[in-house]
Amino acid sequence: MKWHLANAAAQVALGQRLGEVIDRKALIFLQGDLGAGKTTLARGLLRGRGYEGNVKSPTYTLIEPYLLPKGACYHLDLYRLADAEELEYLGLREMLAESAILLIEWPQRAQGWLPEADLAIQIDHAESGRSVELRVGSPSGQHILNQLQSG
Repeated sequence: MKWHLANAAAQVALGQRLGEVIDRKALIFLQGDLGAGKTTLARGLLRGRGYEGNVKSPTYTLIEPYLLPKGACYHLDLYRLADAEELEYLGLREMLAESAILLIEWPQRAQGWLPEADLAIQIDHAESGRSVELRVGSPSGQHILNQLQSG
């Protein structure tokens, strides 16, 4: 599924809709160049899950946890990951075992450590705005896409 989004507000709105329809644990990869708007989309998703506070990029902290009424959400940015083995120390295995949503920016930095994503979201710069493509990687991801399309 593809969208053309004119501005950051449209990215937040798409993320918010995703956050509203996800009703189970999910592993979501956020892919794209620096400045494409991965954290902007994550901000919207967290809004859709009921979070009203500041959403900052986890570029330096690697993980930002959000414990929400609808369940836990972990936002990871692996851009500065020196070695994929660091994920073990960060508790990735435990996060994957939880009934939580994991939003992972720069998942290619953890190749071999991550399972297939339920959803992979590719965000690219376009002439006016952003191009966003959502790819399904599991039955759970298909369920989320079906919910997104039905609303």
